[in-house]
Amino acid sequence: MTTAVSCSAELTPEYLTGALAGYLDGRVVTAVLAEPVGTGQVSDSYRLRLSYDGPAGLPGTLVAKIPAADPASRGAARAFRTYEIEASFYGQLAAGLPVCLARCYHAAYEPAPDEYVVLLEDLDPASPGDQLDGISPAQAAAAVSELAALHAAGWDRADLAALPWLNRSSPEASALMTAVLTDLYPGFRDRYAGRLEPDTVSLIEDFLPVAARYLSAGEGTRTIVHGDFRADNLLFGGARPAVLDWQTCSFGPGPGDLSYFLGSSLPVPQRRAHERDLVRHYHAELTGRGVRVGWDECWLDYRRLAFGGIVMTIIAAMVVQRTDRGDQMFVAMANRHARHALDVGALGLVG
Repeated sequence: MTTAVSCSAELTPEYLTGALAGYLDGRVVTAVLAEPVGTGQVSDSYRLRLSYDGPAGLPGTLVAKIPAADPASRGAARAFRTYEIEASFYGQLAAGLPVCLARCYHAAYEPAPDEYVVLLEDLDPASPGDQLDGISPAQAAAAVSELAALHAAGWDRADLAALPWLNRSSPEASALMTAVLTDLYPGFRDRYAGRLEPDTVSLIEDFLPVAARYLSAGEGTRTIVHGDFRADNLLFGGARPAVLDWQTCSFGPGPGDLSYFLGSSLPVPQRRAHERDLVRHYHAELTGRGVRVGWDECWLDYRRLAFGGIVMTIIAAMVVQRTDRGDQMFVAMANRHARHALDVGALGLVG
């Protein structure tokens, strides 16, 4: 069985021939050129330009996701199980979901060294949304349709709740997340001092004393959620936006994904102007796919779960490799998520 890899040097013709054997019609990969692609920080992505010894049942380029070269990012991946989660998603769930995804040709994970690989369809020339500039309301509406399709497919499914790598909810996990958030926040505040808006700092410091209550809340129907559904993880240009980066998927409340997405990926004026219509669009798509959930419940959960983006931003900023673009992105996300939580009155709904 073809195993995972630890670095790009292991993506050799021999390795790829074994990993892709089911698609090669007996052919062999004779050469590979790996070029870095994307802006991910927890894993490294490469576009693989492949040559074969004859006509093969595969395209000339694929995209490989492998462990990050940076030790800090590797440590974060191990702590939060991101490599295991993404390999498991593509290996066990992706093919059965009615969501626009890159086709996966191979997924593998090795627990002891915490190494993985996924070999994906190359969707070039589709291009990612820009987290800094934000996306348009039309792009947001198309992405919300994909989100509703994902959530409807996993709504209240006992088989998904039984997957340990997906359903990671527990009192211990909530307590650990609360401790990590509380410990990392002072460094986050100091690192980005002067770039965080005063309201952002005030809101976060009002939220931290009740963060344990927020992170341990268990009410509501659960489904498969993406966990990091935002502009940078969406590819636009095809008939539908393609959803990337499944390293944080879990079994949780669907409206949390929606709140995270709209709070992070639309500039504040556009989010305020189109927010309710986009949430109504999500609700209509969800119920149109057979999910029984009332509008009032959906809107309340959307507002209540607005702190998910703040939690993700603080933790991610402090545990992955630091870059200039990453700093800009985390500041923009913190300020947008805080303004979103303030606009929807999320703090008053905690608990």
